[in-house]
Amino acid sequence: MPVPRVRNPLVRSLLELRGNGRACVYTEPMWGLSMMLVLPYASVFMLALGVHDEQIGLLATISMLSQMVFGLLSGVITDKLGRRLTTAVFDIVAWAIPCLIWALAQNFWWFLVAAVINGAWQVTQNSWDCLLVEDVDRAEIPKVYSLIKVAAEFSALFAPIAALLVSRFGLEPAVRILYVNAFVIMSAKIWILYRWSTETDTGRLRREQTRGVSIWRSLAGYRPVLGLIVRSKGTLFSLTIQAIVAAVTLVNGTFWQVVINQHLGVPDPLLPFFPMVRSLLSVLFFFTVIPALTHGKHLRLPTLLGFGVYLAGQVLLVLIPANGGVASAATYALLAGCLLLDAFGAGILFMLGESLVALHVDRHERSRVMAIQRTCVMLVTAPFGWISGWLSGMDRTWPFILTSGLLVLGLLVTARLWVTTHEDAAAHS
Repeated sequence: MPVPRVRNPLVRSLLELRGNGRACVYTEPMWGLSMMLVLPYASVFMLALGVHDEQIGLLATISMLSQMVFGLLSGVITDKLGRRLTTAVFDIVAWAIPCLIWALAQNFWWFLVAAVINGAWQVTQNSWDCLLVEDVDRAEIPKVYSLIKVAAEFSALFAPIAALLVSRFGLEPAVRILYVNAFVIMSAKIWILYRWSTETDTGRLRREQTRGVSIWRSLAGYRPVLGLIVRSKGTLFSLTIQAIVAAVTLVNGTFWQVVINQHLGVPDPLLPFFPMVRSLLSVLFFFTVIPALTHGKHLRLPTLLGFGVYLAGQVLLVLIPANGGVASAATYALLAGCLLLDAFGAGILFMLGESLVALHVDRHERSRVMAIQRTCVMLVTAPFGWISGWLSGMDRTWPFILTSGLLVLGLLVTARLWVTTHEDAAAHS
């Protein structure tokens, strides 16, 4: 059946998706129906159970260190088990099991155990990325990552469910219910993706090549792969950009809700509406402005723009007056400005960061190169959880002064060290 001709390139890509690309993109909204409903309350829930700012930051760092270990192993595991099976098994380990622990959590130690186990999501992130793009035309990769971002953001439409639960039952009981819901929905997502996906051609080849090879011997094979990374200016550049974006994302994901709740006085039931509005704005940008900015091969200017706009949103958040801890109409108006700037900045940087990695990576060593890249990114990013928690313990706006500095660094790196493609870098080395 022919696909109807549509003018919007993102809609056309969505309708033309087939195979693993379609399975991955079409199941992505289920992530939002599960984890995205509860994430706006994650840090505030920990505060309610007596976990301090410094401990929340420490948990973020421990989680990142766990991700680093799993990330290092992710390439080996993905090659030995295949992209499809690895995604299913480690989604269960990384999401289904921690959701039950979070639902029953009583203190810091419960969150610590869940954080260590949840670090396994780096394995499935590697395998899922391979499953998503290995059978997709290279020219379509930026559009595919845009669709993934849009699919995840659309789930924010269900944020009022979380708000109603908190209003009806209170913060703690409602969040426990949301974690149980996340367990159920994520389990369904895992099954559906496994059912409707197939192993990629590269995955089948790598599985045959690694059959009978021990994990330790496979890890030893990382040495030449590390050489591929070091010799590629494009890969090093994309790694740097991704590390900066990851550090900013870590701090925002951990403390954005805390600062608007504890510093600016936004009530608990309203917290999920902010990610919802940010997500809807991000979707709007992905169907309008972002495709116009990223339709060509030249992505340097859009990357600079993304860092600049995201920086403006972080600076604005720091400058919003506290008004004695009670949110006023002016507070909400300024927060709306933050959401607008963050939606564009974070959205385009997510898509460009993932796309740059996918475009520069050696396609025959994708899983192992991406494993090393993610390990390096997490190694650099990990301290920012503890640092931002320490800063938040002194002043809840200070973590966002830190993110502002990181985004300035991103602007400088993009302006001075830009590498267009892996092939161009190789030709000039």
